[in-house]
Amino acid sequence: MTDDPHGRDEETDNRPKTLLALGFVVLLVLGGLFLVHVLKQQSQIQDCYMQGRTNCAPIDRDTGRQ
Repeated sequence: MTDDPHGRDEETDNRPKTLLALGFVVLLVLGGLFLVHVLKQQSQIQDCYMQGRTNCAPIDRDTGRQ
């Protein structure tokens, strides 16, 4: 093992790899939360249609305003 001038081993300095792995895990969690949100909305719309309702589409509140 070679020591760098600061007294640390090259093998133990894994901060960049650790930060990269942490960023990857955060992206996976955020992606999973997004998928859960989208699937919940789709499930609610499907449940509405299965009950025989005809006005199941979500209301878009931003259209028509100028």
